[in-house]
Amino acid sequence: MKSSLLDHIRADLRAQLGRLAKAATEAHAAATDPGSKAEGKYDTRSLEASYLAAGQARQVDELAAALHTFEALSLADFASDADIDAGALVEVDLHGETAFFLLVPASGGLVITHAGDEITLLSPASGLYQKLRGRHCGDSLDSPPLTIREVS
Repeated sequence: MKSSLLDHIRADLRAQLGRLAKAATEAHAAATDPGSKAEGKYDTRSLEASYLAAGQARQVDELAAALHTFEALSLADFASDADIDAGALVEVDLHGETAFFLLVPASGGLVITHAGDEITLLSPASGLYQKLRGRHCGDSLDSPPLTIREVS
């Protein structure tokens, strides 16, 4: 299941990268277009367009790096009694509802739908990632209030 999950994540990241790269190209074109030249000292269209282009270019670089990470990533299966660590798919009871978290090296916060379930990617920068590491099936957390149901 994890290999198809990784394929899904890669496809989602590729699609996002394509959309963002197109937007960054358009923002760069707007910033360098002669028509966006300032018409007065208070006209900041060109400056704003250049800030937008720079920010989007930075996002493209970050997303490309994340995709590169996922292209080389493989996720091991975990025994149900194993310590939760990077690569684990964790099913939890969160506020009385089932939630799924996948501990990965990048793209934390991305939510994908796979096999009818929403799975939230958690990266090491996430507090929840850190709280889940080393825990086991049946363990509970107070903040956020959750109980670990299954680890795979």
